[in-house]
Amino acid sequence: MNRRFLNQGLLALVASVSLLVSVPVQAADEAPDALINRLTKDALDTIQADKAVQAGDVSRIIEVVDEKIMPHLNFQRMTASAVGPGWRQATPEQRKRLEAEFKTLLVRTYAGAMSQAKNLSFSVKPLRAAPDDKEVIVRTLITGRGDPVQLDYRLEKTPGVGAGWKIYNLNVLGVWLVETYRSQFAQEISAKGIDGLIATLTERNKANATANAKSAKG
Repeated sequence: MNRRFLNQGLLALVASVSLLVSVPVQAADEAPDALINRLTKDALDTIQADKAVQAGDVSRIIEVVDEKIMPHLNFQRMTASAVGPGWRQATPEQRKRLEAEFKTLLVRTYAGAMSQAKNLSFSVKPLRAAPDDKEVIVRTLITGRGDPVQLDYRLEKTPGVGAGWKIYNLNVLGVWLVETYRSQFAQEISAKGIDGLIATLTERNKANATANAKSAKG
């Protein structure tokens, strides 16, 4: 894969991971494509304005994720899908640990690229969905340095008053994020079980934290 194209994909994913920065709560009946349009614009504006986010400050990014992003994701579904069949056998405590470590993995993996996620623009493609659809795909194009990158979002209509649409998967460069991790996690679970996967994620997060700290000092 062309390195420039891969870097563009990484920047697009960075924009999506910081997607819901500084987003006010809107009406639950907001259309999914309008939602993505608004959130992406707010995210890119924040990356331009927030020096800590631009610098890849992990503590700041984690604050943003907890406050602004998590309420708009079905992160349990994301984690369960990434873990695969093993999720059904996991205890409540194991599920809690898996969600926490998976979130940290995603944040730390892409925090270092925040400083590059500047001067990006985007467009949302026309939505192809019926009015009563409960799950949809919203497709966008992220443009910056190099070739445009298609970034797709899977959203579900959450039942209940005021619940609205929630994101549960992302597609960059033709690869769905959850499915990418599922193949990795399946190998760990097969070899070491759920506790082994948790241990592996914990160690990977520690390694990423060390690398981010060194990068910040350098």
